[in-house]
Amino acid sequence: MQQQLEFIYERQSIRRYLKRKVADDAIDSILTAATLAPTARNIQPWLISAVTDPDILALIGNMADHGRFIKDAPLCFAVFCEKEEKYFLEDGCAATMNIILSAQALGLGTCWVAGDKKHYCQDISTLLNVPKTHSLISLIACGYPGEEPTKKTKKPVKKTCFTNRYESGELSPYTPD
Repeated sequence: MQQQLEFIYERQSIRRYLKRKVADDAIDSILTAATLAPTARNIQPWLISAVTDPDILALIGNMADHGRFIKDAPLCFAVFCEKEEKYFLEDGCAATMNIILSAQALGLGTCWVAGDKKHYCQDISTLLNVPKTHSLISLIACGYPGEEPTKKTKKPVKKTCFTNRYESGELSPYTPD
């Protein structure tokens, strides 16, 4: 089972990409995976753009304060959801994770750039001609890695997870029954 999860364990954010086009069939596979994400009451409130036009990528990169590198990526996914739906943010984040994990499984690198509540949300929606009924949830730069990612240290499971109940500031390490 460990081997099957390895692509998740190895995933790191990538901010530099090779000048290599992502194949259409890979984009189609990633979009299909995104639309298979869990969604509250199966509403599927998303609109997802696969942006490949270098001019549009440059505009997005210039708008996204922490995503300037998008302008140098060959691809950026933009996830939007119907903002009147009760669980639009959760559904959009689930679709975002499916994009990230399916890209990783295909040997592509990604970096999730915040969308929801950012000052540039409406500008990007307007740029991509998305209806006003939808809100930007995330931008995901994507492409063939042009860098070796720096392995980030994550907190150990025993420091962040517990079994059944969290007791007075003490974590009870998860132990299988």
